[in-house]
Amino acid sequence: MAGQRRTIVGDRKDEPAPPVIIDAALLERWALAYLERFASSAENLRRVLLRKARRRVGPDQNLSPETRQDIDGLLARYCTTGLIDDAAYAAGRARARLRRGQSLRTIRAALAAKGVGAEDAAAAIGALSETTPDPELAAACAFARRRRLGPYRRDDSGDSDRLRELAAFARAGFSRRAATAVLACADENAIQELLETQS
Repeated sequence: MAGQRRTIVGDRKDEPAPPVIIDAALLERWALAYLERFASSAENLRRVLLRKARRRVGPDQNLSPETRQDIDGLLARYCTTGLIDDAAYAAGRARARLRRGQSLRTIRAALAAKGVGAEDAAAAIGALSETTPDPELAAACAFARRRRLGPYRRDDSGDSDRLRELAAFARAGFSRRAATAVLACADENAIQELLETQS
């Protein structure tokens, strides 16, 4: 920071660039503005704040150790007061993604990408069984409805579509068991019966 120099065209003088100050109050404003709009894990909020701070100081300067300490202190305070709760965040995200028809593998990967720890992610995915006996099958049914596969398809084209649909389930992270169970259903009533037999 102190070694950075800039040239002023008018005077042709070299002088040090002024340091960019990122204080705790600014970090808190950024954090609260983000949390007003989005739920977040502690690690995800850390990444957001670091990214904003790096943009503020510019590509030529490093963040000061004080800024990193301020971010750590802010996150510790938010976790202690309950403003950030990784377990609750993971549980909410897992339920929402299951309703949208995402496989348990995809949910686990998405939680990891948001900085949720392995224990919190495992607990959130385990809690899905409390609302649905077979969460993977329920998600596969929602996926089929959203993508218009199996019993939700508009036309019946035969075996070539079945292989294409199995591939779509596999790419989305579903097991073959869940995919074949959903694709074996003749209509939406059969899907409902399939889900009810799991309860």
